[in-house]
Amino acid sequence: MTSLSERASVLALVSEAVVAGARQDRACKVVELSERTLQRWQGDQAAGGDRRPARIQRPGNELSALERERVLAVANSEAFGHLPPSQIVPRLADSGHYVASESTFYRILNAHGQLQHRGAERAARPRTKARALCARAPAELFSWGITCLPAQIKGVYFYLYLFVDIFSRKIVGWQVYETESSDLASEVMRDICEREHIRPKQVVLHSDNGSSMKGATMLATLQALGVTPSFSRPAVSNDNPYSESLFKTMKYRPTYPNRAFGSLLAARQWVGAFVHWYNEEHRHSAIGFVTPAQRHAGLDIEPLKKRDAVYEAAKATHPERWSGATRNWNPVLVVHLNPEKHESTISIQPVKRSKIRN
Repeated sequence: MTSLSERASVLALVSEAVVAGARQDRACKVVELSERTLQRWQGDQAAGGDRRPARIQRPGNELSALERERVLAVANSEAFGHLPPSQIVPRLADSGHYVASESTFYRILNAHGQLQHRGAERAARPRTKARALCARAPAELFSWGITCLPAQIKGVYFYLYLFVDIFSRKIVGWQVYETESSDLASEVMRDICEREHIRPKQVVLHSDNGSSMKGATMLATLQALGVTPSFSRPAVSNDNPYSESLFKTMKYRPTYPNRAFGSLLAARQWVGAFVHWYNEEHRHSAIGFVTPAQRHAGLDIEPLKKRDAVYEAAKATHPERWSGATRNWNPVLVVHLNPEKHESTISIQPVKRSKIRN
C-alpha cells in the first residue's frame, strides 16, 4: 500500500503538470497511475486522509482465541500429535466430536510454525500410467509385489510377498520367505483364493514384471485358479502404484526396525503386527478414512453416515462458519488402477460369491 507521504508527493507532481498545461491522463501515465486512483487519492485527502491503514478486518465467523487454542491442544495431544490434520479430523468425527475443519487445522498449525513435512521420503513425482482397470467391489482386483527385508548378515535378505485388494486396500495375503521364487508366490496365491472364496474369472491380479511374477509356476497356478494376470510395463514401477505405496507405508512406519531382522521368525512377527494395524486400525485416506477391514467387509457405510451427522450438527450449531455443504463423507464406489483419459477403462464385473471370511 502506498504511504500517505508518497501519495502527497504524487498528487503535487500531477497538479503541477496540469497547471503547466499537461493533460491529466498523460501526467498519470508518466507516473504509472490510473486516473481513477488519482481521483480516489484526492477524495481521501479532502476527507482528512486515507483511513484504511488503521482499519482492522476480521471475518464474522472467526474462531475465538480459546477455540484456536483448543485446535492446537488437540493437534499436539498425545493421541494426535503424530498425525496430520487429514487423519485427525476423521478420528474426531468417529468419536462424535467436531473441533474444526481440516483446512482450519492446517491454517492454525501453519500460523504457529507447526505445519511441517514429517516423513523422510522425497517429494512425490509425477507417475505414468499403464493399462486401465477398475473395481467396484472387494475381491475383483488384486495387486501384489515382493520387497526385501534386511537380515543381520550383510547381503542377505528376507523376502516379503504381499497381496492387497485394490478396492478395499485390505492386505488379503502375505508371507515372508528366505528366497524369492515363483513356486512360493503360487502357494500364497492358492491360500488367498481358498480363504477369500475366489471363483474362476473373478479376480484380476496385477504385478510388475519380476521373475517371480512371470515365472512358469505362478502363471500355471493363476490359470488353474482362473485368475487373470495383469503386468506393468518393463522397468516401470509406477504402473503398480498400490503395492509400491503399501511398501512405502510399511517401511516409513515409526515402528519399522532401525536394525536388520535377527531371524525369519522376527521378520514374520513384525510383518504380522503391521498387517493387523494396517487392516484393522489404519484409516486409509483413499477410501474415506475408514479401515481396509471395514471396507472389505462392507462395514464402512455406517461410520461414514455417523461422520456426516456429526458435521451436520456442527453446521446447525454454527451456520455462519459454513459457506456451503459440509464435508463429503460419501463412500468411494469405484477404484481405478492406472486410468487413462483417452482410453476406455476396463470394468471388472462383480461375481456373486459366498460371504468372505476375514
